[in-house]
Amino acid sequence: MQLRVSRLSSPSPDDLPIEIVERKGHGHPDTLCDSLAESASIGLSRYYLEHFGAILHHNIDKALLLGGAARPAFGGGKVLKPIEITLAGRATRRFRGVNVPVEALVMEFSREWLAANVSNLEPRDVRIIPRIRETSSDLAALFLRQSVSGIPLANDTSYGVGFAPLDRLERAVLAVERRLGSADTKRDHPEIGDDLKVLGLRSGDTLKITVACAFVGRYVRDLADYYGKKESVRSLATSAAAEVVGGNIEVNVNTADGDTAESIYLTVTGLSAEAGDDGQVGRGNRVNGLITPYRPMSLEAAAGKNPVTHTGKIYNLLGDRMAHALVREIPGVAEARCYLLSCIGSPVSEPEVADIRLRLADAVSIETVEARAEQIVRAHLGSATELWREVIAGHCPVC
Repeated sequence: MQLRVSRLSSPSPDDLPIEIVERKGHGHPDTLCDSLAESASIGLSRYYLEHFGAILHHNIDKALLLGGAARPAFGGGKVLKPIEITLAGRATRRFRGVNVPVEALVMEFSREWLAANVSNLEPRDVRIIPRIRETSSDLAALFLRQSVSGIPLANDTSYGVGFAPLDRLERAVLAVERRLGSADTKRDHPEIGDDLKVLGLRSGDTLKITVACAFVGRYVRDLADYYGKKESVRSLATSAAAEVVGGNIEVNVNTADGDTAESIYLTVTGLSAEAGDDGQVGRGNRVNGLITPYRPMSLEAAAGKNPVTHTGKIYNLLGDRMAHALVREIPGVAEARCYLLSCIGSPVSEPEVADIRLRLADAVSIETVEARAEQIVRAHLGSATELWREVIAGHCPVC
């Protein structure tokens, strides 16, 4: 393994004149795809473990959501055509002479996740279409070699990245979506749908946050009530951002709204997927919950990849944790960026490259922190072989 620790010299996004950050809430079409792919992987992992004593090879990391059709209305509305979600990938369908009902299980896991996480969607309003084929023989053989060696081997040559800490705009965007999407807020404001998107722009010291919020028609009486509730959302978002970062904050909500009932963001289910938008795995939040074009990002879709050997998932989770640990545990480290590259067939705990870049306080030299940084990095890489336990316990969100 080539492990390199160096000084980060490029400017932090917070020091640039402009920065953009986005978060898609759990009801956004892209996040729905990520979440269902991940629930399928976690569910299958648990099933394999229970029935065969080990997690078997699978990657269900492709999904496509095709929006339906709906007729929203104040006080109600109707879904005219269901949302269709196709989940695709590979999985072990037969092991030691025993058939695994992969597609039936994936449908079950998807229905359970939707019932637990989407408030206003009826089962009849969504159709789950599993398209999961037998895993390839070479990857299955590679996966099973760990049962002999005891060491999971990377099933892809891929990379993951992580950075810490979050800056002002990143914290503000995350705080706004979490406040609006929280159980407490939904209890007091049931008109707020599950489909939220928060786009943050920092220009100098000013933060401008634009919120797209799908309102649920059954909880909105008329146009005046809609605009009153929209103002409540704006107030909640402003408060959430101010609590974490303060300063000059401007918040706008549903900026495309017109002045008629036909030109506002009103829905039946609280989802744009009911009629207005489609979705796909990998187009949404990274494992830290954000989309950050001014930061290093991996294009890997972590959702749905198996948690034992797919470094496209493991290294993004580890990179994020590693970066936070470096900042938290080493005095003088103001920012950390971690880049991890795997080589297919090599142990997941031994990446080909671990490139660690640290922004240091002026009085701190790279030589004084290098040994401790390497120690932290090696400790986290050593945990790669056990990370799957946290993943299938639901402790490692990927979107």
